[in-house]
Amino acid sequence: MKRTLIGIYLLASVFSLTAQEFKLNSSGYFNNGGVDVMSFNDFYPEGHQGGVSLIMHGNRIATNGDIRLEATPGQWQPVPKQLDRIVDNTSNTIITRLSYPDSSRHMTGFNPMIYPDLQFNYTVRVEGKGGNIVVTVDLDGPIPADFAGKVGFNLELFPGDLFGKPWIMDEQDGIFPQQPNGPTLNVRSNHQHTGDYCSFTKESGLLADRKQLAGDGSSYNPIVADDLIAEPYAVGHCFTVRPDDAYNKFTILSENTELKLYDGRMNHNNGWFVVRSEIPAGVTKGAVCWTITPNVVKDWLYTPVIQTSQVGYHPAQPKEAIIELDSRDSARPEAILYRLTAKGEEKIHAVAPQPWGNFLRYNYLKFDFTDVKEEGLYRIRYGNSVSSVFRIARNIYERGVWQPVLEYFLPVQMCHMRVNEKYRVWHDYCHLDDARMAPALNHIDGYTQNASTLTKYAPGDIVPGLNIGGWHDAGDFDLRVESQAGESYILALAYEAFREDYDVTSIDHHNRITEIHQPDGKPDLLQQVENGALTVVGGYRALGRLYRGIICTDLRQYVMLGDAGAMTDNVIGNADDRWVFTEDNPSRELSTAAALATVSRVLKGFNDTLSVQSLQAARELFDRTRVTDRSEINKLQAAVELYLATHEDGYKKYILGQQKLIVDNIARTGWFIGRADQAIKDKKFTENIRKALAAFRRELEEQKKETPYGVPYKPSIWGAGWDIQSFGYQQYFLVQAYPDLFGPELLYSALNFVLGCHPGSNTASFASGVGANSATVAYGLNRADWSYIPGGVISGTAMIRPDFPELLTFPFLWQQTEYVMGGGSSHYMFLVLAARQLLGNK
Repeated sequence: MKRTLIGIYLLASVFSLTAQEFKLNSSGYFNNGGVDVMSFNDFYPEGHQGGVSLIMHGNRIATNGDIRLEATPGQWQPVPKQLDRIVDNTSNTIITRLSYPDSSRHMTGFNPMIYPDLQFNYTVRVEGKGGNIVVTVDLDGPIPADFAGKVGFNLELFPGDLFGKPWIMDEQDGIFPQQPNGPTLNVRSNHQHTGDYCSFTKESGLLADRKQLAGDGSSYNPIVADDLIAEPYAVGHCFTVRPDDAYNKFTILSENTELKLYDGRMNHNNGWFVVRSEIPAGVTKGAVCWTITPNVVKDWLYTPVIQTSQVGYHPAQPKEAIIELDSRDSARPEAILYRLTAKGEEKIHAVAPQPWGNFLRYNYLKFDFTDVKEEGLYRIRYGNSVSSVFRIARNIYERGVWQPVLEYFLPVQMCHMRVNEKYRVWHDYCHLDDARMAPALNHIDGYTQNASTLTKYAPGDIVPGLNIGGWHDAGDFDLRVESQAGESYILALAYEAFREDYDVTSIDHHNRITEIHQPDGKPDLLQQVENGALTVVGGYRALGRLYRGIICTDLRQYVMLGDAGAMTDNVIGNADDRWVFTEDNPSRELSTAAALATVSRVLKGFNDTLSVQSLQAARELFDRTRVTDRSEINKLQAAVELYLATHEDGYKKYILGQQKLIVDNIARTGWFIGRADQAIKDKKFTENIRKALAAFRRELEEQKKETPYGVPYKPSIWGAGWDIQSFGYQQYFLVQAYPDLFGPELLYSALNFVLGCHPGSNTASFASGVGANSATVAYGLNRADWSYIPGGVISGTAMIRPDFPELLTFPFLWQQTEYVMGGGSSHYMFLVLAARQLLGNK
């Protein structure tokens, strides 16, 4: 039966695809009509971006085609080191050489991995042959017997588009399930053969502790998750995905090795479906040989996408829709703006959209309707494409646009509290047992503790005063000093700029209760500034210095999803208490000084004690922190905020003495120096600053022309939404201080980008729960429920290298859908408030 199926498959592929061929293009990947195959263009396999990837008719449906040491790996399992990649246009082939282990990641780095005692090199050859992609894996030497069945070639299938969809494996068939289903399969763990590739000594404090990473084997641990997996749904040689859908159908043929279909969500909640071929014992040449045949829909074109703000526009605001087209699409219908009335659609404006040019893989047009000022509901049609419905209204930013950040997201993220919303409990009392001093080791998520704690506390000591204030770091539950101080800084500047006294939340730190939609007569914005200052100042006073951060002790705690109250028992002094880390980091210390000086200004008269303590800490950090090349701008920023808080000559003289630093780095300093410039009133200083800012403005004008979105934007693996919001936030201060040099257009463009005017087919607002279509599946504490937190702002559209913008509806891709503290949501809220203020009553 198997031989017959393979024969039919080969015959069908020859006759149906002879007129269509995969050819390498100038961007270094294979293209055949509406189907693209990348081969090691990307380099983020732990984030499901890497290896051999398949994009079919505008959707990335498979990725990470590469050798892995587990059937269903997660983000903590070993990944190879890429040695080189050769694109050979003559043979229509991409050849990539890789190796195990990558010793730079073994037991060290941001997220340390534990590599087994296995060393080998291999080559992945990907060749376009007519309508097929042939993938061949050659090893430099055979796999040792101890690892037989543990090394294989995997291809991951994106689950978000496959739930309820069919597959066929030889004579077997099935439906991709919504949740992983048993039975489970016990296999021998790679951790029985742990390697030793450490280039550091434990005394240096740069190595991870194996027990902290791997546990004692008594319970589930995500780094030792290769021992209990799901039994494969099917085993065979010819596997077809989506036989029901011409746009997503592809087939894999493996003649020399079996194909196994696994569900990676059984041992990792964020796993994908996996097709795998185990490498046979004793084989080197042609250890794996797959023929992948994607179905190519003839004459397919990418459907034009109309990108607008999902919220809408103020009548006086510039209004521009971006139309994203297939680069081969030559049709140019009119773009038509309709007003929606009780009687139906009313045609308002119809024009031929203006060509902008090419960006990434698409062609772009622009439709300007700035002159339309009548209030109402609107949408745009371009051919058969239709935009979301949006409003034009003077009160466009008055309700439900910036407020969700303040009335949902920030309260939900509050640590050391129970957070209620009427019938709902977002999370229970949490982390009341914070914290114990961390031991000297490389931990996880970027935390490293050196041998000295830099404090009077020894490793393991209880540090009092750390169980109040702060926000969980969005997708995780740790408290980073830059997130806590940075969030407080943005919120304090927002209060200074807009004096917004919105009150819909009750916050009681004494009883540790937050009640959403229960006003308490206090401005929510100031209460949230206070919440951040409590943890930063409290930590400073307890330790005699800033903490680096507070994080759980082991990986099992770290990956916990759901109620923060379940992470610890809230009893001080036992093994589940979180660790507090310290560091010597002048940049963070001085940026925190700037934040605390600002906090001291807005808390005066609201919480005078905390205001005084914040200013005292800011002064001390400014005075005692050494200045390095990396921290000199942070020192300047701290001087600016301290001068505005105190108006003392010492800070003024420091600022005036830094003119060269300011001018040479005007792109980084201009936004915060303006307020000091206005307060100091030094004519020569102002002249030098203005001259540098005029040149910077010209640079911005050139940068914004590089993309159709009107903001400086260089896509990378991570979504760029946070960076663009930060850019817009900084523009506000330039507009306020130097209105003759800087207009508000860049700020408006940054806001529109976040609200839906960004590349790719998913035009959702990055702000969850805001706008007609928004990111309501996000990487927050409730991501396992495929849910969201209103007011959280996701990282946004990411780049699948080299040129495919992507925003998947999937809760487990941190580089696309994660929330963050210290910028993301607060920068967004600031942008909306800024637009509201600048537009005023125009």
